This record gives sequence, C-alpha cells and structure tokens, in this order.
Amino acid sequence: MSSYDYDLFVIGGGSGGVRSARIAASLGKKVAIAEEYRYGGTCVIRGCVPKKLFVYASQYQEHFEDAAGFGWTVGESSFDWKKLIAAKDAEIARLEGLYKKGLSGADAEILETRAELVDAHTIRLVKTGETVTAKTIVIATGGRPNPHAALPGHELCISSNEAFHLEDLPKAIVIAGGGYIAVEFANIFHGLGVETTLVYRGAEILSRFDQDLRRGLHEAMVAKGIRILCRDTLEMVSKGEQGLAVETLNNGTLNAGAVLLALGRDPNTDGLGLEVAGVKTNERGAIVVDEYSRTSADNIYALGDVTDRVQLTPVAIHEAMCFIETEYKNNPTKPDHELIATAVFSQPEIGTVGLSEEEAAKRYRELEIYRAQFRPLKATLSGRSEKMLMKLIVDAESRKVVGAHILGHDAGEMAQILGITLKAGCTKEDFDRTMAVHPTAAEELVTMYVPSYRIRNGERV
Repeated sequence: MSSYDYDLFVIGGGSGGVRSARIAASLGKKVAIAEEYRYGGTCVIRGCVPKKLFVYASQYQEHFEDAAGFGWTVGESSFDWKKLIAAKDAEIARLEGLYKKGLSGADAEILETRAELVDAHTIRLVKTGETVTAKTIVIATGGRPNPHAALPGHELCISSNEAFHLEDLPKAIVIAGGGYIAVEFANIFHGLGVETTLVYRGAEILSRFDQDLRRGLHEAMVAKGIRILCRDTLEMVSKGEQGLAVETLNNGTLNAGAVLLALGRDPNTDGLGLEVAGVKTNERGAIVVDEYSRTSADNIYALGDVTDRVQLTPVAIHEAMCFIETEYKNNPTKPDHELIATAVFSQPEIGTVGLSEEEAAKRYRELEIYRAQFRPLKATLSGRSEKMLMKLIVDAESRKVVGAHILGHDAGEMAQILGITLKAGCTKEDFDRTMAVHPTAAEELVTMYVPSYRIRNGERV
C-alpha cells in the first residue's frame, strides 16, 4: 500500500493539468488536482475560447456590409457590449462545468485552492493550510501576462485578462505589442467600432511568422482603418482629460479610453515553492524540463506554458498524454514539438505550419517557393478589396513541403489539414496529384505547378 496520500497530485486546472489528472484517474490512480482560480485555464477562461467568440462578434459589421452585394438589404444595426459579455460568460461557465464533470467522472478529487510545494512529495493547500503528499506531482500552472512594470503608468493599463471583462467598450484603445494576442485584439476592438492603434517596437508585426504573411496582414489591417505604429514604444501612460494619455517614443501623445499591454507572457511560477522541492527554473522563471517533461526533481513533471516551450493549448494536452504514457503505461514518450500547425485569428486570418521562407532558407541549400495571391470569390460581389495569400515552401532536393502558409478566410481550418500532410512528409508531387475541390480558395494549394521563384544558398534566384 502506498505511503502517500495520492498517486498523482496536479497543480493547475488548465488543459494540460486537467488532461493529466483525468486520464491518470481513469487508469485507477488516486488523483487530486488543485486550481486557485477557475478550471479550464487560460485557454477556456481567459484566452482562446472567449477570444474566438469575440472574433465572431467583431466580424458581423463586415458581414452586414457584404450582404448588400448579394442582394440583401440589412436594416439598422447596433451592438450591445454587455450582452456579448453576458453570453460569453455563460458559455465559459458551461465549459468549466464540463471540465469538472470530466474530472469527477474519472474519480479525480477536485480542489479549489492554491497549492504550493513544501518538498518534492508534499503539497500545502493554501485555503485550509492542510498538507498532503503525492508520489508523483505535475505542475501545469500556465503563464500570465507580463505587466511591463517598468512602464510608468502601467497600473492604469489592462492585459488580455481584463479585456474580457471591461464594464464598457472604450471609444478608443491603444494596444502595445505585435504578437498574436495584440494583433487579434486590435482586429476585435476595431470590428466592434473602437478606434484602434497598435504600437509595436519591431519593424513588422508577428515576428517569427513568414514575412509575406506579416506584410499582407499589416496592409489589410491598415486598409480596414487600424493604425499601426511600428518601431515605436510606449514611454508613459497617465490620466488625461479624455481618459488616458499615452506618450510614445516616436509618435507623440495618443489619447485613449483604454490601454492594453500585450507584451508577452511569463511562466506562472512565483511562490510555488519550486526551490525547496528541488525544481530548477531558468532566467525567465520557466521550469526546466527534460525531453519527457520531467523536472530536476525525479518525481515532478511540468507541462504547458509554465515550461516556456511552445505556448499553445494543444501542445499542453499533447505533453500531458506523453506524461501518461511515460509514467503510467511503461512507454516513455517524448512530446513532438515539430511541425505544429497554428492560427492567428486576425482579420484576415492566418494559418501556418512548418518553416517560414526565412527559416527554411537557413536550413536547406535550395528551395522552391510556390506563391499565389488572389481575390477570393466572395469578394467579387461583396466589393471587398482584400486578397488571399497561399504559399508553399519546398525543399528542392527531397521534394518535401516544409512550410505552408495562408492568409485569408478560414486559414486556420486549412492549416489543421495541412498539418497532417506535412507531418506525413508529403512531397510537392503529392500535392500536384491531388484533385482540386472547385470552387474553393484551398484549391490553390494543389494547383500551383510552377515555382514562383527559387532560393539557393539563402539567395533568391
């Protein structure tokens, strides 16, 4: 009989933590999971899911406008922010209930408390002060928005967390950052009628994405009316006559009703007791793990954003399943972080998998680049001028497609399917002998027969 209270104790009720706890419990292990806020984690409670609901809401203004080109007459419309918030909150509560139901159905013990490590096998439950022990511990506490405390007036700003709970929709907003969170919220707020300015220190938004996608999205956002100020930073935020006054390095003073800081996320490790448990962290506070997600303490694993590997919900779930295989099924399994398909729910949307042109040029001697930019069929009657972009990166020697990138409607949905083809190692010839589905935008992916250009030894030829 075990000398521990639990076979497994999970700290953190997000996607990775819940999956670990539920599957381990279903295997007959005695499991407890502790979460100090709400079950579902960043993705369900204050991230991907409510954000996607906001994206849908922000698109209706354009849908109403587009309808006229197809013969519809749409009457006067108005938007109710509080109604959206209430509907979003109801859906998030429903999803949280499903997470808890899954845990309880597997006989995992659900604890609504902060949990901190006392040593490598002992956990203190902060709400009651009680301590419990566990043979194996999983830390899946995720990340949190960087507050950018060095910015004077940062306490007047909001993060993505608070953006989901604003009492009222501001008339104008300044968003600092150029990553996917900043870009997505810029499109959301603009679509809901807010005057939106994006301020980013880099030369172009969305670093690490393919350059064609970055430029294409930037141009589309500006054409919609979003102001983008690259190579600039916020210097100070203060209360002004019209709400908040934002001093920038290169563009003077901006006035706004709200300032959203989307300047990266930090691993959520403060005060967890990692040091006393022998769990090492890096300079950013992220938990250091090996190839199997095991920390420097042999019985403690860490999953998801808290490890600062790949900050995506499906990655945390995948790491959790690998942990189960390794710890409980005698099948040591390393998480596979290669060729992860991802999407940016901007407007237009980005879907991407594999290497960007810039990354591929550093890795392969010769590349073939297939690129198509076109006006989608829907835009011919709606009158929209935005273009779709399809791009395939091919290693000329092996013929494998090593990168696929899309800018346009439903790009994320296409990226999910492309993820399978690239993971399977499909070649350009596999794409070429695949019949097109017509008329679709995606058919361009299998009808680009001649390279747009080649890259040899890093140089375009």
